[in-house]
Amino acid sequence: MAMQLNVIVDLPDLFIGYDVEKDWLYVDWKGVHHQESSQAACELMLSSLRAWPCHKILNDNSSITHTTMRLTAWSARWLDEMRLTGLQYLAWVLPPGLLARQSVETTVLAIDAPRVGTFDDVASAYVWLQQQHPLVSSYQ
Repeated sequence: MAMQLNVIVDLPDLFIGYDVEKDWLYVDWKGVHHQESSQAACELMLSSLRAWPCHKILNDNSSITHTTMRLTAWSARWLDEMRLTGLQYLAWVLPPGLLARQSVETTVLAIDAPRVGTFDDVASAYVWLQQQHPLVSSYQ
């Protein structure tokens, strides 16, 4: 499961890279995240997707040590912006010990596009994302 990544963002609490071979973004969240830092990280994800257009993101939250993030109306607008930018599949590795896990998974099931899968580990998310085929061949 080795990834060859072009570095886009490299901060203490967030890494975003583009995997040339897989044609997807890999996002690695680290440490503590609250609502404001989560929204800032999501904005960096959106700008990265605009700079490196692709249909898939492997969103790895497994290195988050604590989060108070909640899914809100802002989250829905952001996800729609991601969809409009070309995102079709988001493999979301949930942070360990996420208190609102059932709420997150219920919310995710209600999203039509992009398709969001939730996972407990990076390997499962990686395999699922590899199996997803873009619905169109060009980016918006």
